[in-house]
Amino acid sequence: MNKAERLLAILASSVKAGGGIHTSAELAFMMAEKPTPAFTKFLTDNVNKGLLRRVCNGIFESTLTPPDPTTAIYKIVKKLRGDVLNYISLESQLSYTGDISQILFDRLTVITKGRSGTFSTPYGVIELTHTKKPIDKFAKNLYFDKSIKMYRANTLQAIADLKACNRNVHMLEN
Repeated sequence: MNKAERLLAILASSVKAGGGIHTSAELAFMMAEKPTPAFTKFLTDNVNKGLLRRVCNGIFESTLTPPDPTTAIYKIVKKLRGDVLNYISLESQLSYTGDISQILFDRLTVITKGRSGTFSTPYGVIELTHTKKPIDKFAKNLYFDKSIKMYRANTLQAIADLKACNRNVHMLEN
């Protein structure tokens, strides 16, 4: 089995275990390789061959065994800012709860304790907005959504986040 075949076997196994989105460092670890420039070139070569798809900088998925498209964007968020608290809020959450009539198909708005940033992926744009608030100020207003394995803001918190970020509140239904 060559290196590319080994990579595909590892990716197929990870999808069965609920994976499907991986950082280059995770792929190196799963293949018992060091995350060297040579390994990065190996990943780029596999992107060019069509075996891997780069979903954003340093994050990949298999084209033969892709993740579930309904939850892939949430997995990407966790790879981008997995070391800090993130929760779905702002327009995405208010659309989800029906508090705004607009439905966001191509954008996910997330509050993070990490750095802000906007990332284009094949699954939509991820907009991460940093909050300086201490976690204990908003933790009681979050709930865990088992279907996406992420926290979501309740409606009051999502509206408070909208106001704190100086976003458009005119779209609120109530």
